Amino acid sequence: MRARLLRTGLSLAVAGMALGALPPALAQGSLLDAPKPSREIRAPALPDRLPDKPSQPPAFKISVEPLGFSAPGPLYLGQRNSLVSLDFLDEDRLLFTFRVPGLIRREAGEEDARQIRAVVLALPSGAVQAEALWTVHDRQRYLWMLTGGRFLLRDRDNLEMGDATLELKPFLRFPGPLLWLDMDPAQKFLVTNSREPAASAGKEPDGEKPAGSDLSVRVLRRDSGQVMLVSRAPSPVHLPINSDGYLGSLRSNGDTWMLDLNYFSGGSNILGQIDSTCSPLFDFLSEHEVLVSTCTDSGAGKLVAMTTDGRRLWEAQTSDESMWPLVVRSPDGSRLAREALAITHPVSARSPVSQDDIKGQLVEVLDAADGKVTLEASASPVLDAGGNVAISPSGRRVAVLNGGAIQVFELPPPPPLADLAAHPPAR
Repeated sequence: MRARLLRTGLSLAVAGMALGALPPALAQGSLLDAPKPSREIRAPALPDRLPDKPSQPPAFKISVEPLGFSAPGPLYLGQRNSLVSLDFLDEDRLLFTFRVPGLIRREAGEEDARQIRAVVLALPSGAVQAEALWTVHDRQRYLWMLTGGRFLLRDRDNLEMGDATLELKPFLRFPGPLLWLDMDPAQKFLVTNSREPAASAGKEPDGEKPAGSDLSVRVLRRDSGQVMLVSRAPSPVHLPINSDGYLGSLRSNGDTWMLDLNYFSGGSNILGQIDSTCSPLFDFLSEHEVLVSTCTDSGAGKLVAMTTDGRRLWEAQTSDESMWPLVVRSPDGSRLAREALAITHPVSARSPVSQDDIKGQLVEVLDAADGKVTLEASASPVLDAGGNVAISPSGRRVAVLNGGAIQVFELPPPPPLADLAAHPPAR
């Protein structure tokens, strides 16, 4: 019975997110007993100027042309294709994968098949330790890093697991094409979106078959592949989770939104409230820190970092002359990189953006504990789907693809994250 109730709650959350509304709180908590807002925090503005050079010089560079990389043409700009993935395997090794142009043998119906070259690079020398050539069959994100120097590679209905040798082993197979996946910061769970016609989706736990859309959203245990929750949705959704549950929000009055954490074990807890003129977006930076992206009346945005016990850690204003922001976090949650396209004017229905309005791609690295900007840099070529910025497991190294080279920056130790031991979340 509990599993059935949990699936019902997930169905409500998924349907709301897919349709543009956001999920209501589940069993516990209400607007009447919501915590009062935290004290007002001054929100400094993040730099919005595209720097001529990084705020500090890179410790070293690795030229990418000898690796076979060539910058994609302007034809790709605006299509949000995933063309590159730059990732740390550990502090001293990078995994650099990228689309390579050229003709490949395609089967019928394989118009989007493409080849991805993968190289493992030793730091700081840039020596190639392993290399491989993979074929994937769409243009969306294809690689997600795991801890311990491993990664997941997505293609069609398959997830494969690889390591620094670049040898791939079968991991999970889905009844239909896998479109996307997310993980919690501790990487205990996977959230997957897969296209599966209802007639062939098969039975889910408790003998129930989800009805309606042909897109399935699942929460699975990563170690075993066991399905915990499942729902149907009209379109792919992003469901932010930690090891306790998933985040949702409910519009209160005007531009005020209540945020809640819905527990896998049942019930929910309201974390606090956020002001936003648009539906807020949120992600876990670590097990107990959430980054909320909101909109302001001026058309700019604001980042709000808060804990799962409702404390606000910091806020920052973002420029209205930027678009398509992406957030990359370090595996330990100590730092995050925010990258966005720098544009010549704010976007509106009357003032759209063309390729000529894109000035470049701005990268800002912030400390998760206090929001302090520790690095400003540019990334080039402009990759609107990201994949060109990575942070090492310790948060001490940042890699940026820029100007024909991978630039690696060495930063001071990040400040410690908020201690939640004395402030356990109320349940």
